[in-house]
Amino acid sequence: MRALITGGAGFIGSHLAQRLLQDGHQVIVLDNLSTGRLENIEAFKDDPKLQFVRGDIREVSLTQLLTSQCDVVFHLAAAVGVQLIADDPVRTIETNIGGTEVVLEAAGKFGRRILLASTSEVYGKSDSIPFREDDDIILGSTSLSRWAYACSKAVDEFLGQAYYQQYGLDVVIGRFFNTIGPRQTGRYGMVVPRFVEWALAGEPIQIYGTGQQSRCFCNVHDVVEAVIALVRSEQATGGIFNIGSSEEVSIEQLADRVIALTNSPSKKEFVPYERAYGRPIEDMMRRVPSTERIKATVGWQPRIDLDETLRVLIDEQHRHVAQH
Repeated sequence: MRALITGGAGFIGSHLAQRLLQDGHQVIVLDNLSTGRLENIEAFKDDPKLQFVRGDIREVSLTQLLTSQCDVVFHLAAAVGVQLIADDPVRTIETNIGGTEVVLEAAGKFGRRILLASTSEVYGKSDSIPFREDDDIILGSTSLSRWAYACSKAVDEFLGQAYYQQYGLDVVIGRFFNTIGPRQTGRYGMVVPRFVEWALAGEPIQIYGTGQQSRCFCNVHDVVEAVIALVRSEQATGGIFNIGSSEEVSIEQLADRVIALTNSPSKKEFVPYERAYGRPIEDMMRRVPSTERIKATVGWQPRIDLDETLRVLIDEQHRHVAQH
C-alpha cells in the first residue's frame, strides 16, 4: 500500500505514518507544520519508504499530484484544540471545510479510498449517552466560536457521504474521541499533556469549569489500529464509526490521577471558562462513545487503559525535562 497522510506530522498522523512504515508500506506525509511538528517524525524521517512534503491541503495542484501517487488517503489534517478554535476561528473553518473539499475532490478524481477523520465534537450538547453514530447532533449558538469546529467537521462528514452516495467514492469516516499519547502537545488546549507538565513541575493544575465534565481518553496506538482496520474493511465503506474508549473519567478525577501517579505536590485550581479562554465558551458535560458499530464491523476495541497511558506520558515528560 502507498498511503498519503494529510496532517502526517501531527500527533495522530505521525503515529499512523510510523505504524504503516513498520508494516512495510510507502507513506507520503503532507503537512504545513501549522500545528504538526518535524520532531514528531524525527524517529523515522530517514526511512526510505517515507516522503515528507511541506505544503497545505488547500493547494489544489499539490494535493492532486500526491493523491495520484497513492492508493489510499488518510485525511487527518485539521485545525484542532479548543484553544486554537477560540483564538483562530477563521482558520478553523477555512482549513476544515475548504481543505476537506480539496482532498475529497482529489480522491474522487483519482478514485482513491479515503479515511476522513472527524470528531466527537459533532455530537455537540447532546446528552444521549453513549453517543451512537446515528444520533441527532445538538449544537450551540453561532455566536459562540466553540461550535464552529463541530459544525465544520459535521460539514466534512456530509461532504464525504455525498461523494460516496453521488460518485461512489470509497469513503469511511472515523469520529475520534479524546485521543491521547506520546507527542501530543498541550499548546492548543489538550488537557492531559498540560496536567502532566504542571504536575511534574509542581505547579497548580488548572481545571476549567467545575471539573465535573467527563471524557473518555483513548490511547493513540489503539486509535491507529482502528483507522487501519477501517481502511482495510470493504464493509466499512460509506460508514461513520466512533473511535474511542468507554473508560469515563471526570476532569477533576483526571487531575487527581495525574497528581497521584507523579507524586506531585501540585494543588488543583479551578478556573472559570471565560477567564481561561478570554471569552464565553460552552462545554459538554459528558462525552462517551458507543463502539458497538466498529466492533461489529472490524472487531476493534481499545486495549490500553488510561493509567497505562498516563504512565507513558509521565515518563516521556520526565525525559523531555531531562533533555532540556
